[in-house]
Amino acid sequence: MQAAALRLLARREHSREELRRKLRRGGHPEALVERVLEALAREGLQDDRRFAEAYLRARRERGYGPLRVAVELRQRGVDRDLVERVLAEQGEGEGPWEAVLERARRQRFGAAPPRDEAERARQVRFLQQRGFPLEQVLRVLGAPEEA
Repeated sequence: MQAAALRLLARREHSREELRRKLRRGGHPEALVERVLEALAREGLQDDRRFAEAYLRARRERGYGPLRVAVELRQRGVDRDLVERVLAEQGEGEGPWEAVLERARRQRFGAAPPRDEAERARQVRFLQQRGFPLEQVLRVLGAPEEA
């Protein structure tokens, strides 16, 4: 069973919980799964922090915001405190996330600012669905144009 876990880890990083689920789905007994997971962690082959950092980088590159990444990491079994620490370390203030937000906006809607309130609302909804906080979205979009 350790070989199965190593094959999974060779493809990409996995959280401990993801590995647990996949190994259990393979019909392996819980006690054995836990022993293998402990051994992998001890040897440094599986690490939730490393998984969370890699996952965050990949999702940020694809234009997703901190709120969505946090939810996705929690769904993958990463501890809430670890998620918050990794986001704080990797985010380092508002600047980097605002750059990701602006890149996602430009990629979807082009360089021009929203031309009217309807377009502005559409962009706000899109960026919030991508996981950016409303206050940050509004700051990047700027004040609405007066007619």
